[in-house]
Amino acid sequence: MNEKIKIRQTEVLSDNWYTLRKVTYEYLTDEGKWQTQSREAYDRGNGATILLYNKAQKTVILTRQFRLPTYVNGNPTGMLIEACAGLLDKDNAEDCIKRETEEETGYKVSEVRKIFEAYMSPGSVTEILYFFVAEYAKDMKVNEGGGVDHEQENIEVLELPLDEALQMIKTGEIKDAKTIMLLQYAKLENLLA
Repeated sequence: MNEKIKIRQTEVLSDNWYTLRKVTYEYLTDEGKWQTQSREAYDRGNGATILLYNKAQKTVILTRQFRLPTYVNGNPTGMLIEACAGLLDKDNAEDCIKRETEEETGYKVSEVRKIFEAYMSPGSVTEILYFFVAEYAKDMKVNEGGGVDHEQENIEVLELPLDEALQMIKTGEIKDAKTIMLLQYAKLENLLA
């Protein structure tokens, strides 16, 4: 544990959907003085995301769905284009992303490759996101995807040329951070070459 941090109080502000906690702690500054600080941290668990790509077609699989937080923050339709993703729940990251890939996109992938992990919004959210890539082919499609009914996801599956998806970042059609990171990784690493 970090000797420069002393947790003094943790209070649960909400546990309606996930858990929002207010943590009061003391922080030892570089000058040797203790400061009392208070921050809120939203804990929704950790997640995984994946970019499916097809070298022969030079395409990627993305999804589009309604995201309320974007809608209330100025996205006029609330629709967001994203890479497939989901919360780990009780799974490890690899099992989670294989399950989510089939549920959301309809593709059953057996081999995935972890490329990195990242905190997505470390100032307020505890989540670590595990990033994966995997090749897909038409014969791997086992259903139409779209998510599971009980989660009310209503996901549209998109197959796009990588160059078009990269252009959509520039035009603002793709604004999701995890998706931008995966698309840029694909370009930098020449995944479709």
